[in-house]
Amino acid sequence: MDMLLMGLCLAVFGVAFVALAFGAAMRSESWNSPAQPELPLVKAVAPARFFSDRVPAAVPPLQVPLEVLLLQIENHVRLEQAAAESFLAFPSQALLHSKTTSPFVN
Repeated sequence: MDMLLMGLCLAVFGVAFVALAFGAAMRSESWNSPAQPELPLVKAVAPARFFSDRVPAAVPPLQVPLEVLLLQIENHVRLEQAAAESFLAFPSQALLHSKTTSPFVN
């Protein structure tokens, strides 16, 4: 019973100490600190470019037709299916860890 009371007292003192420390940390310092002078605002200077100070012209994004993308995806699927079929026909560790011939990397 004595150990339980000792642990309870230590816990209460610990909570009180943490509450005091938290209160001191969160207290506003306006009442004991002098008023800080207001600093003038300075405009931000654009960072210098590495090679040139010219700003590059905006390049419009390259639009690829949807049909071209669909053909590339179909080709990728065909190559992956062929690789899977060859592995199922003759399974080996070399085929399992070989690189794909598809230009897409998964």
